[in-house]
Amino acid sequence: MKAFADLFQTLDETSKTTLKINALAHYFKHADDKDRIWTIALFSGRRPKRAVTTAQLRAWAAERSGIEPWLFEECYPIVGDLAETISLVLPDASETSQASLTDWLKALAALASEPEEARKTFVLDAWDCLDGTERFLFNKLITGGFRVGVSQKLMTRALAAASGKDEAELAHRLMGDWTPLTTSYHALIEADDPASARSRPYPFYLASGLEGAAHDLGPVVDWHAEWKWDGIRGQVILRAGEVFVWSRGEELVSERFPEFNRLLDVLPEGTVLDGEILGWQDARPMPFAALQKRIGRKSVPTKLLREIPVVIYAYDLLEWRGEDIRAQPFEQRRAALVRALADLPETAPVHLSPEIKASDWNALAKSRSTARENSAEGLMLKRRTSPYLAGRKRGDWWKWKLDPLTIDAVMIYAQSGHGRRANLFTDYTFAVWSGNDLVPFTKAYSGLSDAEFGQITAWVRKNTLQRFGPVRAVAPEHVFEIAFEGIQASTRHKSGVALRFPRMLRWRRDKPVQEANTLDDLKEMLNLYG
Repeated sequence: MKAFADLFQTLDETSKTTLKINALAHYFKHADDKDRIWTIALFSGRRPKRAVTTAQLRAWAAERSGIEPWLFEECYPIVGDLAETISLVLPDASETSQASLTDWLKALAALASEPEEARKTFVLDAWDCLDGTERFLFNKLITGGFRVGVSQKLMTRALAAASGKDEAELAHRLMGDWTPLTTSYHALIEADDPASARSRPYPFYLASGLEGAAHDLGPVVDWHAEWKWDGIRGQVILRAGEVFVWSRGEELVSERFPEFNRLLDVLPEGTVLDGEILGWQDARPMPFAALQKRIGRKSVPTKLLREIPVVIYAYDLLEWRGEDIRAQPFEQRRAALVRALADLPETAPVHLSPEIKASDWNALAKSRSTARENSAEGLMLKRRTSPYLAGRKRGDWWKWKLDPLTIDAVMIYAQSGHGRRANLFTDYTFAVWSGNDLVPFTKAYSGLSDAEFGQITAWVRKNTLQRFGPVRAVAPEHVFEIAFEGIQASTRHKSGVALRFPRMLRWRRDKPVQEANTLDDLKEMLNLYG
């Protein structure tokens, strides 16, 4: 654990990419194989499942440190991080642990099946034998909240430097449904594993948001345009007589979409499609809210399969008859995709994402303005000569989204943020008018500058009406313009609506509270765009 703690300390103390890569590469060269595979897992988002609740950790930390629970709860929002708060209030360790990172993570993996008293004993014993940084990391790992300022791409670069393997090959190897409990460092990084390769997806190519004018990209003929669909980005893989469905978050979701097994009858072995999984009814995409009903299920009941059928709107072909064709220009891959889907029966759960053709950028902008009517969020622009790369490489793929929907709302509750914003009120609840009453309808915590958050924090402290734990009810005096990407009906919210990706666009200091929008305005938006 000490070597991993030293690595974490080095990474945490620098913002320089070169120093982070060097530190990681040194670790990967010299660490034990078992610790290396667990480190790769942690830095690629494969954290152990939470075995202890945060309420239990807070209670045990207060008990071990000899302070009252209320005092611990007062410290927590000031520090802004539970793992750090616990580390700071606990007494110094009375022993020294020689256990490795692997030892601790295996113990944590087994902890979930233990009774509460055994879990408590394990945690208290761990706190007694770990130093400051080690204890902080242990707390992060046990809460499932381990994060560090290192992207998977940066970690892959360091791993390439340490192992001598090609970075693109490593990025591909790290994809998929592996865990350190069942996979060794040798099997993942060094050995050829046909069984694993059979189901492995390709690293997804991610588009960047278009920030300038579209015509700055050059002649429109150099670009392929299509709708930006509002579904689940996924890859459908046909290999060895099986179908594997992967989400962009590297989750194997095949069991949730059994419809795609029918593709074995109409597409050849060694086909990998990249596209958008959409609920599909009456020859058009269903709202994302319908698809959400299937996302959280491991298996989908027959009734839901019937009510919310899905298709993949394919927009790229990554592998054809077992050959990786990602290096080919997009235009060639698109032509191959068109040929592959040309003669499929109408009942096949795959459709070709249509090209949006235009003679110039103005004409394309007019098409973009109709995106919501076409159940889309805007346009995707792909350079016709571009290969299929890994990750977010700027220049060849762009998201040209519609401007967000907006509504003016009144702040009625405020809550402290976390981390560096722990001393600021940054998380707000907003309401709109329904007659003479304010009805809460959404929360938002991003979009303002640090200076604005500081001004609002000072105002909240002087204008708190009530406290509900960490939440403060405040005087309804401030209006904010709330931006969001979509709206849907919701039985879980008092307002009857739920917003997609809400954030604060600006603080409307110029607008009196009485002129904020109404619940009827939201319902009209729901009728238009829901």
